[in-house]
Amino acid sequence: MTLEDSRTASTPVPTAPAVDRGTGSVIALLVASAFVVILNETIMSVALPRLMSDLAITASTAQWLTTGFMLTMAVVIPLTGFLLARFPLRNIYFTAMGLFTAGTLIAALSPGFEVLLAGRIVQASGTAIMMPLLFTTVLTIVPATHRGRMMGVISIVIAVAPAIGPTVSGIILSALDWRWMFWLVLPIAVLAIALGAVWVRNVTETVPATLDVPSVILSALGFGGLIFGLSSIGEAASGHAPVPVWIPLVVGAASLITFVVRQIRLQKTDAALLDLRTFRSRTFSLAVSLVVVVFAALFGSLVLLPIYLQQVLGLDTLAVGLMLLPGGILMGVIAPIVGSLFDRFGPTPLVIPGMTVAAAALWGMATFDEGTTVAWVIAVHVALNLGLGFVFTPLMTSALGSLPRHLYPHGSAIVGTIQQVAGAAGTALFVTLMSVQVAASASRGADAVAATADGVHAAFLVGAIIATAAAGLALFVRKPVEPSDAVPGDAPAFAH
Repeated sequence: MTLEDSRTASTPVPTAPAVDRGTGSVIALLVASAFVVILNETIMSVALPRLMSDLAITASTAQWLTTGFMLTMAVVIPLTGFLLARFPLRNIYFTAMGLFTAGTLIAALSPGFEVLLAGRIVQASGTAIMMPLLFTTVLTIVPATHRGRMMGVISIVIAVAPAIGPTVSGIILSALDWRWMFWLVLPIAVLAIALGAVWVRNVTETVPATLDVPSVILSALGFGGLIFGLSSIGEAASGHAPVPVWIPLVVGAASLITFVVRQIRLQKTDAALLDLRTFRSRTFSLAVSLVVVVFAALFGSLVLLPIYLQQVLGLDTLAVGLMLLPGGILMGVIAPIVGSLFDRFGPTPLVIPGMTVAAAALWGMATFDEGTTVAWVIAVHVALNLGLGFVFTPLMTSALGSLPRHLYPHGSAIVGTIQQVAGAAGTALFVTLMSVQVAASASRGADAVAATADGVHAAFLVGAIIATAAAGLALFVRKPVEPSDAVPGDAPAFAH
């Protein structure tokens, strides 16, 4: 029996109250704080060439500033299900923003690569907590009839912030030292902490919860191993992988399988680190599958486009940042509109055309070559963000809204973890396909620019094929029915 089929529960489900002014202030602050911290996930992409020069490091070393961030996110996010159930909202908020602020200060003061990497890891520890905290808070206190609109606002965070990260980086680097990417963020983070002391209150419930240490270790090895392995594939294709790629992939896969088996056993006594009963919801499972494709396409294109624009079209960092800005702005503008449309019509009329447009945009990117005009690049990038903008909110709302309230923390943690794995997979896929094709073209005598153009074409071509196939899954996405608060046959994991 699926969660959607369930209509009865052993205990009544409390109805989410209407959003009052105080609660609205909490959500607004959480959204703004999450935007700032998520922005930093991709802010380093355009800065890597500058860092390689200033810090005298290689490309394979510099990429750890992004890979290390993603690795930390993948390790910490699975813990948030436990944290959100066990500790008050205020405590978690101040922990998340405190870690992010401390990491930002460390990075701004860093004299070299090692300290900068440490700052990025501390930043990521706070970032990993913030998104599940935002999801769980909104799902708990916002009525189901208004969730689409609110999740539309959240989509600005999860989609637009990473999309404009390269733009922000490019603008800063055009006039200032790379450390200013952190100095300019620091006062904003401090202000968020100060406002949190005034506005944030404990609007979510806490319950006794235990932490299974073996699950934490397996989760770190599993998700961390996969992220590390996937992120190393591109380096391996160019001959710069720090270790053989198969080692972290095998360790990650084996640990993840063991982790899943352990969670299935532990969830019978409500002691699982991540409660996998979320996947009993057909809507959740289908939406999460599409989230994988969407985030792979977003992060893959975010990595490949700056490479193409700088190495093939010869543009500088400022021009690259400004070219990627219209797409990010468009996604932010349409997110609340899409949320309102979801509340009225459900996900199907939005996800189907959204996936279709995104797939068509990737086919357009597959036409990029040495002679492509800047106008065409901007147009196709805007089309990609338009399509993804129509997909993010419906998928997130459908997935998490299909769960009973006691599974909200686990659903939020699972979605956050999968986003990171999908982003790493998309980055690895696009970079690897590009690297392989670049090597093949170079062996046939093509110069560096032509070879890179061939590589970009090959990567976007495969991405377009995958997105086209995934568009078929959009036909089956349905608006979730508000489920009961119990899973038949199981005791509630966090009964209220």
